[in-house]
Amino acid sequence: MHYIGKILIILGILSVVAGIIVYFLGDKLGWLGHLPGDIRVEKENFGFYFPITTMIIVSVVVTLIIRLIQRFF
Repeated sequence: MHYIGKILIILGILSVVAGIIVYFLGDKLGWLGHLPGDIRVEKENFGFYFPITTMIIVSVVVTLIIRLIQRFF
């Protein structure tokens, strides 16, 4: 149970840090989600948006953060 407690604490801290970053840098992160490679199809009554490039970048960043955390715990 101690291991699960550590994971929940780390996830909570990461969530707070992510919230602070979005709160203070939200205006400067407007490019995120509008990168080349993000698929956007808009028609009269239909809209489809698939941010594949953004998802890859976010995945790489989150993976690096998790690997750094695993080294210390």
